[in-house]
Amino acid sequence: MKKIFILTGEPSGDKLASKVIKELKKKVSEVEYLCVGGENLESLGIKSIYNLNEITYTGFTNVITNIFKINKKINDTVKAIIDFKPDILLTVDSPDFTLRVAERVKNKDSNIKTIHYVAPQVWVWREDRVKKIKKFIDHILLLFKFEKPYFEKENMSNEFVGHPLLDETSESKIDINQIIDKNKALISVFPGSRTSEIKTLMPILMEFIELMNNKYEDFVYIFHSTKQHTDLIKFYLESKGTKNCEIISDDKIKLHTLKKSVFAVSKSGTVSLEICKCKIPSVIIYKMNIFNYLIIKALVKIKYVNIINFAAKEEIIPELIQSKCKSENIFKCVSSFVEDPNKIKEQVERTQSILSQFKNSIPASEKASKAIVKFL
Repeated sequence: MKKIFILTGEPSGDKLASKVIKELKKKVSEVEYLCVGGENLESLGIKSIYNLNEITYTGFTNVITNIFKINKKINDTVKAIIDFKPDILLTVDSPDFTLRVAERVKNKDSNIKTIHYVAPQVWVWREDRVKKIKKFIDHILLLFKFEKPYFEKENMSNEFVGHPLLDETSESKIDINQIIDKNKALISVFPGSRTSEIKTLMPILMEFIELMNNKYEDFVYIFHSTKQHTDLIKFYLESKGTKNCEIISDDKIKLHTLKKSVFAVSKSGTVSLEICKCKIPSVIIYKMNIFNYLIIKALVKIKYVNIINFAAKEEIIPELIQSKCKSENIFKCVSSFVEDPNKIKEQVERTQSILSQFKNSIPASEKASKAIVKFL
């Protein structure tokens, strides 16, 4: 029986990996799996060797203060992979963790085929990483066509598969009126998938909702969360005593509530593509400590953090980053959209035009699974 070890580093990677593995299971049944993953891979019956939350650090200072813990986790993960003896190590996103593990695994056992899914953002910073990566990654699966030249320049084996979040999916019907007051308009809120992000953004978001409640009476705010962070978000909601907020962790219900939303407030990241796919207008927010921000600002070479804006070369979706990430700024931005249907229509039309450039003729998850089969 063939073996595949799936290595993710955060919830978004777990979600992407699960879509690919679901397709792979349709093609090849006799495969034994083991992973470092979360609830999505777990739902496919794949055991994780430890809780994903143990490695989801963000920012330079968090990494520095946890460096010994992270290094031990890397060593433990490498050992688990070598002991499992997989035919393929599939690493997904989170390059600072997954690629370090992949490099050590390849050095210990060169017979293990290494495939990385979701390329490091070499188009943002540290383009020279490709030279090093190609020494221990056998094949890299790309989400965006514009990434290909960066890897082809170094003759690294690569393949554009598209983004799985943009794949068409059939859905079961869910009546969310049983969950949410049907007389209220929904605003979806995405406070992050990491504990550090949530702790930074939730106080700002609570003040934003307070400002909205002072002006409007007909909104309900839906916080999209993973199961492991539900209690943390609930703590912030209860501390403010805010009544018109709900937390949803079930992915199927999340998608339905997002589609029924009139607007979305989202931390910067992969989820912005899902929001755009659902044709929901949005604003992007993000904030980190000043030390981390200054380091990143000195290193990155792009103007926009959102992939839609980057591809468009202009700010289609408003970005409230760092010093701009304030409750009053979010309030002004959201108000300007919910009071102007033409502004909403314009953003949605323009995001759909950019999204069409990211899609492949074959669904991304299916194409990625076919690429993996070739290495089995």
